[in-house]
Amino acid sequence: MKTLVIIIHPDLKNSIINKRWIEELKKYPEKYLLHDLHSAYPDGNINIEKEKQLVESHDTIIFQFPFYWFNCPPLFKKWLDEVLTHGWAYGSKSGYKLSNKKIALGIAAGINEEDYSATGRYKYTLEQLTAPFEVTFNYIKADYKPLFAFYGAEHNATTERIEKSAHDYMSFIEQL
Repeated sequence: MKTLVIIIHPDLKNSIINKRWIEELKKYPEKYLLHDLHSAYPDGNINIEKEKQLVESHDTIIFQFPFYWFNCPPLFKKWLDEVLTHGWAYGSKSGYKLSNKKIALGIAAGINEEDYSATGRYKYTLEQLTAPFEVTFNYIKADYKPLFAFYGAEHNATTERIEKSAHDYMSFIEQL
């Protein structure tokens, strides 16, 4: 079964990291279904039933996005609020449609990794800052996996690092 990669990037055409990851994923159409939320819903109106069907038909789901203002893009939050509904994603006997599905985050962070630490500039790790996603996916009984991150997209995105990250990202997904 293919892995569903839900891409949530509000400015993908000007992306460096996410765009490169997508190029790498597209080399394996038999393995990955790429779903760009901003292309699918340019007006922000999410087709909730379509999203539920996509999620239900995949056992592994990656949410890929840039991390800015210490959070996810707004369309991802909207997706979570509208798609993960009571009676489907949680609650009631017919809920928990994501139960045991492997879910992970693929994040491009503009800031260097050392800045995301207790002694760093921002005092928190990326894992700590993304804890609400972990709690959300655990709450709906999904199998939340550790995140994958590219750090330093703003000031340290060399060609070599970007290329390495694309291959490391593929390895990360394959090992889920």
